[in-house]
Amino acid sequence: MNLVIVESPAKAKTINKYLGDDYKVLASFGHIRDLPSKDGSVDPDNEFAMIWETDGRSEKQIREIASAARDADTIYLATDPDREGEAISWHILEVLEQKKLLRGRDVHRVVFHEITKKAVTDAIANPRALNQELVDAYLARRALDYLVGFNLSPVLWRKLPGSRSAGRVQSVALRLICEREIEIEAFRADEYWSLEAGFKIPEGNFTARLTHLNGEKLDKLALGSEAAATIAKDKVEARSYTVSKVERKDVKRRPQPPFTTSTLQQEASRKLGFGTKRTMQLAQRLYEGVDIGGETVGLITYMRTDAVILSSEALAAARRLIAKDYGDDYLPANARSFANKAKNAQEAHEAVRPTDLFRRPDQVERHLDKDQLKLYTLIWKRTVACQMEDARFDQVAVDLSSNDNHVVLRANGSVVKFDGFLKLYQEGKDDAADDENDRRLPPLKEGQKPDLGAVSIDQHFTQPPPRYTEASLVKKMEELGIGRPSTYASIISVLQDRDYVTLDKRRFIAQDRGRLVTAFLSKFFERYVQYNFTAELENQLDDVSNGSMAWRDVLKQFWSSFKGNVDEAKELKITEVLDALQVMLENYLFPTREDGTDPHKCPKCAEGTLSLKLGKFGAFLGCSNYPDCNFTRPLVANENGGDSELDTGPKVLGVDKETGKEITLRKGPYGVYVQLGEEEEVEGKNGKPKKVKPKRTSLPKGLEPSVVDLTKAEELLTLPRLVGVFPDTGEEIKANVGRFGPYVQAGNTFASLKAEDDVLTVGENRAISLIADKREKAGKEIGKHPDDGEPILLADGRWGPFVRHKKTNANLRDVTKEEVTLEMAIKALKEKEAKSGKPAKAAKTTKAPAKKAPAKKAAAKKPAAKKTAAKKTAAKKTTKKEVAT
Repeated sequence: MNLVIVESPAKAKTINKYLGDDYKVLASFGHIRDLPSKDGSVDPDNEFAMIWETDGRSEKQIREIASAARDADTIYLATDPDREGEAISWHILEVLEQKKLLRGRDVHRVVFHEITKKAVTDAIANPRALNQELVDAYLARRALDYLVGFNLSPVLWRKLPGSRSAGRVQSVALRLICEREIEIEAFRADEYWSLEAGFKIPEGNFTARLTHLNGEKLDKLALGSEAAATIAKDKVEARSYTVSKVERKDVKRRPQPPFTTSTLQQEASRKLGFGTKRTMQLAQRLYEGVDIGGETVGLITYMRTDAVILSSEALAAARRLIAKDYGDDYLPANARSFANKAKNAQEAHEAVRPTDLFRRPDQVERHLDKDQLKLYTLIWKRTVACQMEDARFDQVAVDLSSNDNHVVLRANGSVVKFDGFLKLYQEGKDDAADDENDRRLPPLKEGQKPDLGAVSIDQHFTQPPPRYTEASLVKKMEELGIGRPSTYASIISVLQDRDYVTLDKRRFIAQDRGRLVTAFLSKFFERYVQYNFTAELENQLDDVSNGSMAWRDVLKQFWSSFKGNVDEAKELKITEVLDALQVMLENYLFPTREDGTDPHKCPKCAEGTLSLKLGKFGAFLGCSNYPDCNFTRPLVANENGGDSELDTGPKVLGVDKETGKEITLRKGPYGVYVQLGEEEEVEGKNGKPKKVKPKRTSLPKGLEPSVVDLTKAEELLTLPRLVGVFPDTGEEIKANVGRFGPYVQAGNTFASLKAEDDVLTVGENRAISLIADKREKAGKEIGKHPDDGEPILLADGRWGPFVRHKKTNANLRDVTKEEVTLEMAIKALKEKEAKSGKPAKAAKTTKAPAKKAPAKKAAAKKPAAKKTAAKKTAAKKTTKKEVAT
């Protein structure tokens, strides 16, 4: 018997079908060991020896793998074709070696970049040895991340309460976002005006912009006021014009290369609105395979790659498809090749592409959910387009001069001569821009005298640099060489999970906590958040993976200086830290006040001075006259987009016509909200006074408090509002704003509104769509549980289909979603409940009424004794560790 070990059960199921009965395919469910989160897991004094530990879930997988290995003649390690995949294989090999299960057995490493029958069988026929250099690169990276996180985070906790963690790469990514905020805050807008004039000839109309005035060329800010623009307008209108110059040139635009991990993340963000984490989840499913006509097929190649090359088979298939579907005009004479930009693009051999280009999106549509289809379509189009002909344009620039040459206007335009690859695909943009070169111009020739039409002037202001989107942040990190594409999704998730940044309208906004952490690290750990230092460390890890550097040498060079820096920081006094941070964040903490008063002065007592202080829940500004003056406020007066006057009390917007109560705008711990009236005391049922809270509604994300007036507040206070009725069930659909933002609700289903939705105007059809999507993800009811009649739901999970009953989830192995029956679901749920001990808890609950008897109180102490015993057992279990040198 042959044993094949992969990471995921979905992958295992697909491969098992390809290989047949002579092979048994098992999943490790990712990594089977990791470094324990405690001191000593990496020992710098012992050649960076690492202690590995397995958790309960992994122990189960190890037992299953070990049991199968005893009956196997040959073991194939078929984990993913990157450093992580190589590391998982290494861990499995180490554990099997420690259990003495490798003697007399052949062990092979096999790699395939797509899950198709041909790729898998070819890999099995051509195995290789484990790549120790890739494993070493993994060990170095894992040790570095541990040493930084485990030594730096405690310093943050002690010196900067409220901070969560620091990381080797996450802290540098956070610095990028925070520095962009500083640029935005320092930005001062300049006013400027533009002038456009309409012209007419028999063949059509066109517009031109002013480029020269009084014989001098104008720069962007030349017309700095309405008065200057009006003078220019008068001069333009007072003259007639002749076409003085016509420039024509042919321009070619080449298609972009096929997707790498990072470009896929960027384009999915720009064109589909997917976050990096969502993109990688969808790509994982497409890679592992979907059921098509009774056969599980991997639809794309491996999605973690730095490479932009395509195999000869893929190139040949692309060229055949282009000739067949689009004609020979769209097929270049030769296949296109693209050069890898990454220094060490070895994570996989190919770009991300469909495994079969003739499997067109419309042919797989019924087998995919809508998000999977969107991503597959994006990958398919980009792959085919990269092998299509260039797009060609006829670009024209026309100068129109006044008779005295004092005024010149220019018109730009272009005509698509041949659409080429644009017929299929056009790359997305971070920010939509009006490109005047895309305008169409009528035929013009020198000496022609068009008629002058309307002349218009428009006011503009220079714009600050935009905040990072997920796409632009990934692009910037890749440009700087920070991290690696396969890590970007987890880095971005960590920054949000730690509340260092928030994502608003698809753009990152640095929060107070993130600003403080970045300032602290920039001041006291400057070297380790420098972009070039982090990039150079990544290059060293690449050198380890290609065998030109020893992994322990990388760690030694890093640790020798880092340890000293950590020890110095431990000796810092918190007052030293606060003083340093206040200086660094001066403009952020104390922005200039509109009335010109000193921003450091306490607004309450007018005598004390505000300064940075630390509390249980983080940093704040407080008055130096404490305890005589107890004024405090968040770090920034307009926190959460608020209005500075809200920090000292509510803002009265007006009086409600129906009730006569005041409507106010206020700030609470979860943001800004509107309130009708005040808390009232009324007589309760038993005659005792009862407090009634006033009606409140939070401001939806993106709604600035400064624009909330009485009308808008009245609209918000009508929430929740009835939107419609959900079909089939007849449930009322309501729209409202909650702690986590605006949402629509039907029954027990809550669906968050998207950035483009307005809670006050969202319609019935849109609400039904959002709720239906949420219910589809939550699962489809397949029947009722026989014990309580509650519904059993069937849904897709990371490791395949699973069923849910109340709070119990049970995975279903070796079956497709379509094959799941109610009987299977009930059996799986009961097995899961038995393992988790839930029936015992249920039995305990039935005895709840006995609590009324005082005699039962003494008996309640018995479970505590059992709990202590359970702890001892657990402690004993965690002593199973292995040391890797």
